[in-house]
Order: sequence, then C-alpha cells, then structure tokens
Amino acid sequence: MFKAELHKGGIDNIKQGPAPLIEVVMIENQKIRPAQVVGPLGEPLTLDSLPAAGTTRWVVRRKAEVVAAVNGGLLSVDEACERYSLTLEEFAGWQRAVDRAGMPGLRVTRIQHYKTLYERQQRY
Repeated sequence: MFKAELHKGGIDNIKQGPAPLIEVVMIENQKIRPAQVVGPLGEPLTLDSLPAAGTTRWVVRRKAEVVAAVNGGLLSVDEACERYSLTLEEFAGWQRAVDRAGMPGLRVTRIQHYKTLYERQQRY
C-alpha cells in the first residue's frame, strides 16, 4: 500500500509506510487523469481542445498537441492511436521526433535532416 501527504497544491511525497494525512490505494487499471496538461506552446490542453477525432491533416502543432496529451496523461497511447487512427509506430515516431528535436522535428520535410543530425550527435 502506498501513502501520500495532501498539501494545498495536491498530493506530494508518495511513499511506502505510514503517512500522516491521506492514504492512496493503487488499484490496477485505475484511471486518474489530469483535467488539463500544458500544451507544446505553453497553453492548457483539455480533451475538448485536442484535435478532433478522425483528423487526417497533421500539421506540426496538432502532432505536438497529441504527444503532449499522452506525455501528460490526458490520453493513453492506445486511446490516442484509436482516436486518431494512428499506428503505434507512427505515434512512437512523433514522440521520438519531439524528444530529439522538439516541434521542428515533426515537420515532414525535415525528418531526414533531424534524423541525420541526431545520429551524428550520438556518435560523439
């Protein structure tokens, strides 16, 4: 069993053992999600502000919003792939691009450039 301390800003210091204020029981497959996460441009993202389900035209901003939503826990990877008809490989490619080069890495015309740049950096 895990215990946590509840403070004004939320739950902190999750740890095993006795806790002074609140007890949090971790249940398998329990879904605790934030109401909003920080988007790629610093704006708040909610489920309603994400790109529409079934989006087919993927500009850099929309890809980055979906990656930020998954990274922030607003959506799971499976939910994102189902909602937007993406393959796991396609979404993983977006995540990798953001991790390596930020939003510019999501530009289709620059994928090879950023891939080469990343590979060069890994050698040194």
